[in-house]
Parts: sequence; structure tokens; C-alpha cells
Amino acid sequence: MSVGGCDLVELADRFDTPLFVYDEAHIRNRCREAVSAFGEGAIYASKAFLCRAMARLVHEEGMRIDVATGGEMAVALSAGIPADRLVFHGNNKSSEELAAGLDAGRLVIDSFDELDRLEQLASSTRPVNVLLRITPGVEAHTHEYVATGQEDSKFGFSVSDGSAAKALARAMSNPGLSVRGLHCHIGSQVFRVQSFAEALEVVGRFAKPYGLAELVVGGGLGVAYVNKETAPTITDWAATLKRAAREAGISVTLGVEPGRAIVAAAAVTLYRVGTIKDIPGVRTYVAVDGGMSDNPRPVLYGSGYETFLPRAADRPRPRGIRLVGKHCESGDVLVRSGHVPADLAVGDVIATPVTGAYGFSMGSNYNKVPRPAVVFVAGGEARLVVRRETYADLVTTDLG
Repeated sequence: MSVGGCDLVELADRFDTPLFVYDEAHIRNRCREAVSAFGEGAIYASKAFLCRAMARLVHEEGMRIDVATGGEMAVALSAGIPADRLVFHGNNKSSEELAAGLDAGRLVIDSFDELDRLEQLASSTRPVNVLLRITPGVEAHTHEYVATGQEDSKFGFSVSDGSAAKALARAMSNPGLSVRGLHCHIGSQVFRVQSFAEALEVVGRFAKPYGLAELVVGGGLGVAYVNKETAPTITDWAATLKRAAREAGISVTLGVEPGRAIVAAAAVTLYRVGTIKDIPGVRTYVAVDGGMSDNPRPVLYGSGYETFLPRAADRPRPRGIRLVGKHCESGDVLVRSGHVPADLAVGDVIATPVTGAYGFSMGSNYNKVPRPAVVFVAGGEARLVVRRETYADLVTTDLG
């Protein structure tokens, strides 16, 4: 199997494993779809996957970039992204982070405590462009860990209890703050696009009396990970939101923050099979050289993935396996119920697709395992954009 004109087995041999392989053309196509649908309102949620090459790529394609910490902002700025192309999020930004974010294109205020800190930093001679994050009280029908729009949330100001109105009045009265609009977010891995429309209607009705120009409904559009699963496209998402805005009489610049929908299906992760353990009448465990340190989603959310052998990608997969990692945890499971060709052997390269979002970015050095490398592939060429960590890297901050 090839991705971007590059043979996956050859990539594994050349760059070693585990290895994230991103199809650059796929990412660009998703960015272009988002820009076509939303224009300036297309904002890439960098928490899904961020490195300097990724920041430059989405910037080249016309998307702004959503950052949620000072670290994400620092990476984007180091890639040469202008500060005014960044949207700075976070539910607990420190004074230092807020100071660093004063030049961001938009700074999203998430709480009264954050508003207190920002008021100490803002100047009427150079007002800060801000959005207020509103909790719309909309259920997203997703995993509780990635649901954010309900009343019981650590994020934002509630519409129903009057907090949103109080925060908005306070921000609009401060000459150091230029309130450009509102932001909301209902959750992640959401397949029901009507849920976004419901949030838009709630926040749009709230915003109407204030004459605000922008309304960002966040990201979270679902992605298909396993066979027989389907998901709406970015274009479908845009059509639903625009129709809802028209029907509700909401006239604003509409913004969205896709991350997973941009990068998830752009990548596969390559591993090398190290052990195969058959337990008669129970299951077959296939252990690889990565695990929960490069993809914690199965452990955190029970997320499902497929498995295949790049050397035989179009072959039948009759052999059921459980793909596990090398970490000292029984829960270190990458694919609970995978299938592979019958001749799977130790030393084979095995792949899990749709790993472009929240694998590398949520990874860790658990058990002191070095983080994997990342390559971008396009036109038959592979370029290393994040090098593999070494054991020396593991002790660079350890003072001994």
C-alpha cells in the first residue's frame, strides 16, 4: 500500500516505527473545503495535531489557527504564523499566557477570573479583540469526556443563569476590550450536525440584541474510524449551519474550528509486530513497539480502530486479533477487535488508519518510551517533520 506515492513498508524501514504518516494532499483538501465553506471563519483546532510544518500548511491554505495554551501559541509563532491569525482559547489562561495573547487575532474569555486578569493587562490605547465563550446548554450525544456544551461544564459562561449576560455587559463596557462576538463549543466527535444548529440558535438569539458581528460554533465534527461508520462532511456541516442561521434570522460572520475533521483521516500509524500470543479459545494478542504512549484514545474513550498489513492491504483479513502495546498496563490496548491476514508474522509492519488526530498530540513518554517520528508524504516524496525522540532527549530536563 502507498500513501502520497510512498510505499508504507519502505517508510517503516527508512524511518523506523512507530511512525505517523500524514498524507499532505488530504490535509490540504480538507483545509480548502473548510475555507470554501466558511471563508475567514475557517479556523484549524491545533490541539488535534500541531507541529511547525502543520501550522505552516494550514496557514498556507488560508485557515486561521486555534491555540489553547501558551505552548501551542509558541509553536505556531515559531512557525512564522502572524499573531493576528491565531485564536487563543483555554479555560484557565495564566496572566503570562494572557499577556502573550494580547496580539492574537481573537482572545477567547472563558471565565470571570480570566476577565479579572485580562482587565489588568488590557489598554484602551490598543484594545484586545475578544470573544466570550458561552455555554449553550446543548447535549452533543458524545462521550462524556469530550462533551462541552452542557450546563455542567468547566467551560464558558452560562446563558441560563445570567452569567453570559453579566460577562458580556462587563466586557463591552471596558475600553481595553473590543468584543467582536461569541464562541461556543458543544463537544467532540459529534455526528449529529443538527446539534450544532441547535447551539447556533441558542447563542444567536442571545447575541442578537448586542449587534455582535461574529459567532464561532467551535469544532467537534465527527469522523468515521471503523468499517460501516459514516460521518458528515465539512460541506454538510456548513449547509446545516447556514440554513439554521437563515431560519433563525441570525446575520453574523459564522466561524468553526475543525481539527479532527481536517487531520484524522490524513494519517496512518505504522508499528512493527514484536510478539504474537495465541490463547486457545480466548484470543490472539499481537504486541507492537508502540501503544498508549502514541495513541491514548482507546484507553481514554474506548475508541475503535481497524488494523491492516500494508504489504497485503487488499487481502482478506480472517484472523481476529487484539492489538496491544508494550507498556506495563493490561489496559494498553490499541485495537480491541482487529482483523489481519492469516499469515501475520513477527516482524510485519501493521497499520492503524485514521490516527491523524489526538494520537501524537495526546501522546506521552510513559515507561520512558521516546515519542515517535512524523513524516508528511506528497508526490512520492517523504519529509521528516518531527524527528523521533532519543533516550538522550528523555533526560534533557532531568537535573539529576
